[in-house]
Amino acid sequence: MPTPRVPGTDDDDVLELPCGETVRAVDIDMGLRELDCACGDRHAVVVDAHPVSRFVPESIVEVFAETIETADEFPEFGTPHVMGMVLEEFPEEVSIADVSDDGRVGYALVWVTEFASRRLHEIVVELLVELMEHAASHGDEATATEFERQMTEFDIGAFVDQYRREREFESEFDAPV
Repeated sequence: MPTPRVPGTDDDDVLELPCGETVRAVDIDMGLRELDCACGDRHAVVVDAHPVSRFVPESIVEVFAETIETADEFPEFGTPHVMGMVLEEFPEEVSIADVSDDGRVGYALVWVTEFASRRLHEIVVELLVELMEHAASHGDEATATEFERQMTEFDIGAFVDQYRREREFESEFDAPV
């Protein structure tokens, strides 16, 4: 249950959701992955403290971190970059708040999407596969061809179902696979 506001505090931490409802960023717990909204829908919630391994195995995360050079304040490819990709593809379906100046929360950035967490998971995997495909296309032709062949056999929905089962997303204490 949200705590009462301290008199005199401002509403800078209010995040307008894609559906039009609002939520205070301080009411979003770091362990929250999905928000039951007053609009009747469920919205995915991601904070910058969530690891990319929320979506894909740690071994893949390590490859991204080792191979992708970032040109921002983040030392390696991570959740802010992944959510930036989602925001770029779905600008009207993602709300973001920078709460880095708010000591009441344990994160700096929070994203809330129009779609539920499972759909966000599929979107993230699709975008990461596209990123890998782009990287493979810059390699030799045999590598690119083999990657494309393997991707024809890859079922994103089945992967997401299995990954979410293995990660036990019912608890905020899930562990990387």
